[in-house]
Amino acid sequence: MQSLIFYLEPWEFSPTVLLACLLPTAAYLRGLVLTRRAGGTIGFWPPLSYFVGVALIYISLQTYADFLSQHMFWVHRLQQGILHHIAPFLVTLAAPWEIMARGTPRVLRERILRPVLGNRTVQLLYRVLQHPLVAPTIFVGLLYFWLIPSVHFTAMLDVYRYNAMNWSMVVDGMFFWWIMLAPRSAQGHASIAYPLRVVIFFIVMLFQIVLGAYITLHGSVLYTVYALCGRVWNINPMTDQQWGGLLTWVLPSMMCVLGILVVLRRMLHEPDTRPVAASAMAGVSGQ
Repeated sequence: MQSLIFYLEPWEFSPTVLLACLLPTAAYLRGLVLTRRAGGTIGFWPPLSYFVGVALIYISLQTYADFLSQHMFWVHRLQQGILHHIAPFLVTLAAPWEIMARGTPRVLRERILRPVLGNRTVQLLYRVLQHPLVAPTIFVGLLYFWLIPSVHFTAMLDVYRYNAMNWSMVVDGMFFWWIMLAPRSAQGHASIAYPLRVVIFFIVMLFQIVLGAYITLHGSVLYTVYALCGRVWNINPMTDQQWGGLLTWVLPSMMCVLGILVVLRRMLHEPDTRPVAASAMAGVSGQ
């Protein structure tokens, strides 16, 4: 029991991580209660998907797992795969935004969320970022950027860049997976046709396979920062890099395949001609 507590305790306590996980979850829980009191039906799987996704973010950023990710490349790649792919996939698959908006206190909705999310500049920025060319470019581009050896070296040694790397993965992951997974009938969702989403997934998967293959098959050590920090476990540097490359190769590809399956299911069960709102943020602001 003592060892389990040790691994789950915050390695470097971050109020930001705690609040970022706790406050939306509190709003989601309150929204669930209010929805059920009003006679609405939520089901079992959406809340489970949401809670598991948030738990994975917390574990990746706030427990001993974060320490391991700073000292072994393959653990780092697993952490980033969770933050950029698995956790956002689970959270957005639950489509929690409407329930979270309902669970947010009215004063916060009216005085903060509605003015900010209803701002024309914010909505314009959102429409640009949800463009079918822009969103996947940023999604893949961030992955490539943080794995440039020189950029990765400085990010792993500077706490501010390290935090920026992790949070950019989480935020961009939430944004991308929501655009790709949400029903076209969802209020405020981008009007991306389902067949186009499948094409985007294949392109994104291809670029991630190329990156993972490059890292896995490279003949020398690319990420020397882990030798400087010291690896926690006795593992050959090339083996560490190859495992990390395989995770970069396989895990994102697996998530893209799952995304394609979700989209295909929506194509079969939902007409692709329903009207959509201009902005998801505008939809939230109208709650």
